[in-house]
Amino acid sequence: RRGGYGIRSSSMTRNPPRVDPVLIAALREDLRTSSFTVAGVLALLGPMAAAALDREQALPAQRVTSGSGEPCATLVRLFTLGDPVDAAEAELALPTLGVEGAVALGLLALEGDGVVARCDLRPYAGDDLDWWVASDLDELATRRPVHQDHVLGIGGASTTLASWTPRPRVARALDVGTGCGVQALHLAQHADEVVVTDLSGRALAYARFNAALDEARWQVRSGSMLEPVAGERFGLVVSNPPFVITPRSGEVPLYEYRDGGAAGDAVVRDLVKGVGSHLEPGGIAHFLGNWEVPRGTTWVDRVGGWLEGTGLDAWVVQREVQDPAEYAETWARDGGHHPGTADFNTMYAAWLDDFATRDVESIGFGVVTLHRPRAEREPFVDLMDVPWPVESPMGPTVLAGLEARCWLAEHDDEAVLDTAWSCAPDVHEERHSLPGAEHPSVIVLRQGGGLRRHLTLSTVTAAYASVCDGDLTARAAAAAISGLLDLDGDAVRAEVVAFVRDAAKDGLLR
Repeated sequence: RRGGYGIRSSSMTRNPPRVDPVLIAALREDLRTSSFTVAGVLALLGPMAAAALDREQALPAQRVTSGSGEPCATLVRLFTLGDPVDAAEAELALPTLGVEGAVALGLLALEGDGVVARCDLRPYAGDDLDWWVASDLDELATRRPVHQDHVLGIGGASTTLASWTPRPRVARALDVGTGCGVQALHLAQHADEVVVTDLSGRALAYARFNAALDEARWQVRSGSMLEPVAGERFGLVVSNPPFVITPRSGEVPLYEYRDGGAAGDAVVRDLVKGVGSHLEPGGIAHFLGNWEVPRGTTWVDRVGGWLEGTGLDAWVVQREVQDPAEYAETWARDGGHHPGTADFNTMYAAWLDDFATRDVESIGFGVVTLHRPRAEREPFVDLMDVPWPVESPMGPTVLAGLEARCWLAEHDDEAVLDTAWSCAPDVHEERHSLPGAEHPSVIVLRQGGGLRRHLTLSTVTAAYASVCDGDLTARAAAAAISGLLDLDGDAVRAEVVAFVRDAAKDGLLR
């Protein structure tokens, strides 16, 4: 509306916020005192409105915040919902920075007698710290599809990666394709030096702003993927890369945050093949990815082929599988496009055509963890499907799993037999019997945390698990079992070793 708040004009300048240390310090103080934190926003909205907002439904949050005069409610309306706010209300919510300071930073714009947000700014919590992350306004706030140079904020992929990332203390860490810098915030808590890269100058501007707002120190470098760190090595490399498989035909918008400029799954393939030269001995690379599975092959064939010749240990967990139509629907909706519209249908068809040219039957999504061995040895490769819910955060499990797999790769079967193993405290045995049966027909060892794996036991492994308390070596237990059950000793030892290796890698045995 002329002279009123209205919906902001699409011609509004879209410059990222600028870095001014004095003004940013004032903003930080206001965000803290207004309780504009994860806990504060959840307390304000309540579980129903917060859950609806996670589903990109704004109405419940609008109903809660419109009737509240709390500074936190004003900031949610401005920066999360994209609603115009009276300038006087904004002044009360930002008493130290003030509306004038927020406009000078590029956070707000004057519109009539009110103000509107020029970026998304929301609280984020991690490592027992409160942070804030600025990014471009999403389609929930703008009510229209995002721009191709859109800088994504906190999303499902970024929180998944943060949850799964192992966090050893390292001298140097690298965030490849940092975007607005979510992963780098975590890295700064356990790395002496953090380097972030991105090809998007817009994304790097947001990263610099967020580093200043959250009092973090990063080396910010411009360039594609690993190019800005040529010749450098790190103890930990993380990446939420632009892994979305996108048709190159021109019918699909090439959003910078999701498209790496390559056909098919080449972005993830190239990262798998190239990251090893940037890892210190003992260094870890950890990232998300998609992979195509052509008809007549498996995802293990696909990803396993990328790993050949890298010399790296590899642990890849496939979390989800979609057929080409499901994948097309997911990403055609992304960015604010709606099913049934001409644009949506054009993109949908382009994806189906693109997958058909390579005879793609399915697309996998998962978490890739690579590791450079400290000493010369045969690298391990473990590619596993885990479609069920797992513990959160998963980072400690991933780090422990890497350590266990390294130990198993560095020790032969004799060493496994000479070790006294015990079941982890979260492991329980389940026995399933048919009605009236004297003996169980199925015995299962189930893990309560971590990957929440379960192993079906045989007579031998059930007997071994029953005495697996850290006192007997696996060799002594195998000898007792073979004698008790009158079985061949070599066969029992082989079965026990295979069971230990499978159970110990994921923490069922320690």
